[in-house]
Amino acid sequence: MEQVRQEIGKVIVGQQHVVDGVLICLLAGGHVLLEGVPGLGKTTLLRTLGRVLHLKYSRIQFTPDLMPADIVGSMIIETDDHGAKALRFQPGPIFANLVLADEINRATPKTQSALLEAMQERTVTSGTTTHELDAPFLVMATQNPIEMEGTYPLPEAQLDRFLMKILVLYPSREDLNRIVERTIHSDETSLHQVVDRQAILEMRAACREVLVAQHVQDFAIDLVMATQPGTRHAHQLANKYIRYGSSPRGAQALVECGRVLALMRGRLNLSLDDIREIAPAVLRHRVILNFDAHADGQTPETILTEIIGSITSAAVA
Repeated sequence: MEQVRQEIGKVIVGQQHVVDGVLICLLAGGHVLLEGVPGLGKTTLLRTLGRVLHLKYSRIQFTPDLMPADIVGSMIIETDDHGAKALRFQPGPIFANLVLADEINRATPKTQSALLEAMQERTVTSGTTTHELDAPFLVMATQNPIEMEGTYPLPEAQLDRFLMKILVLYPSREDLNRIVERTIHSDETSLHQVVDRQAILEMRAACREVLVAQHVQDFAIDLVMATQPGTRHAHQLANKYIRYGSSPRGAQALVECGRVLALMRGRLNLSLDDIREIAPAVLRHRVILNFDAHADGQTPETILTEIIGSITSAAVA
């Protein structure tokens, strides 16, 4: 994994938390949602990942007129040499290992749901035939926090399908300086294939062997339950500012992503630090704030920071 990160670093400057987050989702078998303004390298990251991991890559540009068949594929009529006609399924761009859903919130809900069904079930149904998608299968969806006119924001239930939501921030001055330097000396970067599809599947299996102690599992559960307002275990900020807390998928994602992070750090056991580090990305899109939170200037980040801090103190005590 360290070699993969170094190869990606030849193209992507900085943004290490984004690179690690995408790799964690790939090995945990989930999907990732990236939010950031245009021009921060979201598309380049997935294309680079496809080259380094030798996986099939496809990009879908979401627009209001995009139809479900443009994503999953459609039946076409073929005529053979004897003039006989037959229906054949023409696979769409979803049939890849790495799928970039660019600006997912620009497509209509009908088209969004076609993609999300494939994400959840790992299958595509056309007529009476069900087609399996190849593993590993990662959807990296992007959305801009600006230009919200004419967009269709993802419903909360569909946001929950994403394992992590990562915020792509502006680069630091040093990173921006390196980006401009590379632009000036625009040589073609040669990337080496580090691992292949089979090695990724073996790494996935290794991640499932990472041990989870009972107190670490309890910590993940306490963290999720603290976000659920109106319950006995709810944090006081949750009761005040959160309309809907995290679903059970949040607890599952904390453990799955935490195990991958532990293995990336060379450990075969999940620690409280792993859960704590991964928690904001796993929970920020699973926490729906109420009007009071917006009025008081609260964000999922500020509330989760407070909740994680208080649950950590209780766990240590």
